[in-house]
Amino acid sequence: MIYKYELIELIYDKILENATNIKLQWANPEGTNTRYFVIDDFLPNEICELIYKGFPRDGNGFFNRDSFRERKKTSADLNAYDPILSEITYAIQDDKIVDLIADLIDFPQLEPDPKLYAGGLSMMFEGDFLNPHIDNSHDVERLRFRRLNLLYYVSPDWNIENGGNLELWDDKRLNPKTIFAKTNRLAVMETNKNSWHSVSPVVVPNPRCCVSNYYFSKLSPDSTDYFHVTSFTGRPGEGLRRLIGGVDNGFRNILSRVLKTGRGKSLINKDKK
Repeated sequence: MIYKYELIELIYDKILENATNIKLQWANPEGTNTRYFVIDDFLPNEICELIYKGFPRDGNGFFNRDSFRERKKTSADLNAYDPILSEITYAIQDDKIVDLIADLIDFPQLEPDPKLYAGGLSMMFEGDFLNPHIDNSHDVERLRFRRLNLLYYVSPDWNIENGGNLELWDDKRLNPKTIFAKTNRLAVMETNKNSWHSVSPVVVPNPRCCVSNYYFSKLSPDSTDYFHVTSFTGRPGEGLRRLIGGVDNGFRNILSRVLKTGRGKSLINKDKK
């Protein structure tokens, strides 16, 4: 068994080792206005393999999202699965890790989210996808702004041709920058009003497994007070999906403001560490 405190030290050392490269990547995003960085060989290979093996092979017990917006399986109920999934999730959420990343990218007052609102575990099987979207602007209580999305990919021998890759879009959502969902890679991207991103369709039977975390802050990304639900659009050439997405986003924004409801509020982690 690998424990959280061991993972924290491994992660902390790996981030420090890559500090200069992290700063360079963050300051110079290529092919997108969304700032990001990746760290390869994030953990020892044997630990990455153990984390992957902790996922249920068929996504049993995961919540199934299936609409024109997306198709994937997610879970924030970490106690239902191998303990290593909880250990790695909360290691990435440890204050020591949060503060180090905040310092390297100059994001003050970052905070983790033990409730895992929209975070936790993600599995995508053949045919699954995530259309271009911007994430919900806030945490589940709507007290803090969502600032960082952290994605740790653990599926073994994953090839870029398999799909399931992160895509960061330009402002008009015409050209994506592909971030390969490489085995044992941590990808970190900023989230704000314009951080349009997606996941390319998975085209192989094997699941693309990911440990997902978000960091939040009481500070707005652009110093304005705003709110929006997770908002989707279509890919280039998908005119109908873009039209439907615009109407759907507007309706859900109004509904969420009036009724204080939101996607995934019932799916948060209730046994947070």
